Amino acid sequence: MACSAATPMAALLPNPITKAYVSSRSSSNKFPSIVLPSSFAGLSKSSSSKRCSFVVRASELPLVGNKAPDFEAEAVFDQEFIKVKLSEYIGKKYVILFFYPLDFTFVCPTEIIAFSDRYNEFQKLNTEILGVSIDSVFSHLAWVQTDRKSGGLGDLQYPLVSDVTKSISKSYGVLIPDQGIALRGLFVIDKEGVIQHSTVNNLAIGRSVDETLRTLQALQYVQDNPDEVCPAGWKPGEKAMKPDPVLSKEYFAAV
Repeated sequence: MACSAATPMAALLPNPITKAYVSSRSSSNKFPSIVLPSSFAGLSKSSSSKRCSFVVRASELPLVGNKAPDFEAEAVFDQEFIKVKLSEYIGKKYVILFFYPLDFTFVCPTEIIAFSDRYNEFQKLNTEILGVSIDSVFSHLAWVQTDRKSGGLGDLQYPLVSDVTKSISKSYGVLIPDQGIALRGLFVIDKEGVIQHSTVNNLAIGRSVDETLRTLQALQYVQDNPDEVCPAGWKPGEKAMKPDPVLSKEYFAAV
């Protein structure tokens, strides 16, 4: 089971249809049009910087390509209560924002601890990590103060945010309304505050720190090199690709 020993697995499965992702349509029954830059789909170059801003102004949904919903909430860090405001990281750091269902559960501590144990690798990439659940800061604190061998977290290298109002989970589209808990959503937010990547796992499936780190590295590479894109499984040091029908042949010829 993914979350609570007292909750039947059937009760932890989300409804097959969620209203969170229903997009409004026009009278012609067509989705809003998306205007993409001619240089490359999904990329727009900032005039004040050589870095690629990666802004896709599609609509309010999907979240990827749009500004991350801001929030301010209580959190636990270094066994103390603190305030976390997402927008304070804009212009300073990348952010890995991940949601998990509940404290004192089973899959959740494996993910939270895995990110904490690899925190220094993210720090070297100028990236902060924020974990979020609907639990109170008191629950977070008690879990942090519980030994890992007893299912606790021990000391963590990053804050655990309390979303007791469920407003953060709802704004990121990961809340299961009839259960009041969040799916395993993960969002990579760049320094401009734009969501560049998201994944959402069901409750029983843990996430990969390795893949999160690789995705972050790929994002930073293409933002530093806006004339290139990263192919499947790309890792630092490997060959990237030119998004051009002719120039891309150089990559394909080499693999």
